[in-house]
Amino acid sequence: MNAVAANVPFSITVCDKEGIILSMNEKAIKTFVRDGESLIGKSLLDCHPEPARAKLLELLQNHTINCYTIEKNGVKKMIYQSPWYDGEEFGGYVELSMEIPFEMKHFVRQSSVQ
Repeated sequence: MNAVAANVPFSITVCDKEGIILSMNEKAIKTFVRDGESLIGKSLLDCHPEPARAKLLELLQNHTINCYTIEKNGVKKMIYQSPWYDGEEFGGYVELSMEIPFEMKHFVRQSSVQ
């Protein structure tokens, strides 16, 4: 992971097309402090109970984006899971997990393209 991505204030976790964790930035390692960096090389499927495990299998098969919010210990987060590609070939998934405020501004911007 490059130096910028390694130190941003949100979690980045990358897995391959089989669900094996390839890399985690510092925030992701701290988020999963119990296992931390030792998760690299392990399967995401072993880290998730049902129904999350079934959802991961579905994502790995269908290569779709999965985006949702969660609340845990009084902290709200947005989770964004997206497939990544090596050229045209499906490579796996990247997950971004970032804390967001409970009340969040929303803007509707007009496109400048006609």
